[in-house]
Amino acid sequence: QVQVVESGGGLVQAGGSLRLSCAASGSIFSINVMGWYRQAPGKQRDLVASITSGGSTNYADSVKGRFIISTDNAKNTVHLQMNSLKPEDTAVYYCNVRMGGLRIYWGQGTQVTVSS
Repeated sequence: QVQVVESGGGLVQAGGSLRLSCAASGSIFSINVMGWYRQAPGKQRDLVASITSGGSTNYADSVKGRFIISTDNAKNTVHLQMNSLKPEDTAVYYCNVRMGGLRIYWGQGTQVTVSS
């Protein structure tokens, strides 16, 4: 069993910052990629940012220069620092963990709301 738990969502004004955190626990081995996805009402779930175990990062164009993803491999955690937030960043943010053997796990999601 693997548990993936997010924290750090909330309500913030446009231009503000939030930091999301995600911790994976349980039967953890060989994490390859950790990432964040988001889903706004009526829209599909899209990648926001991801980071490999080697430290390579990937960002959606819409968040480049504003969001920073980081990880603590020893603690199986991933963080998303979100700066200069915009109303269009409002969504439920989901943590995603990919391990060897094509095992993929999702967190329950955390709401981020940016008011204008």
